[in-house]
Amino acid sequence: MKILPTDPERRTRRIAAGISAVGIGAALLIYLTAAEPAENPLLDQLENSKVYRRSLELYGGKANLLAEQFTRWFGTLWHGKRLAFTVAVLSAALAAVYYFFASPLPPEEK
Repeated sequence: MKILPTDPERRTRRIAAGISAVGIGAALLIYLTAAEPAENPLLDQLENSKVYRRSLELYGGKANLLAEQFTRWFGTLWHGKRLAFTVAVLSAALAAVYYFFASPLPPEEK
């Protein structure tokens, strides 16, 4: 009894579906068990103050201000319920990349 099918296209689809299923299952588990991160009002007050933003812009220009905002946003993707969405998107992307590169090429026409 064979566990994996012999057809390469079918096997590739099954493995990609497995990657997606495991990723979405993990994302669901994370979503159901995750708590929202505790807020720190002092840090939020500092990061949203005009003095802090002005200092960032003074030392590094608009690019520094944008980089700090991007870094803060990117950091929020790895905590709480947002982590579940991050895991779901990454697993779907991984399955798509796997399927793209593992799919057999069509036969050559002569």
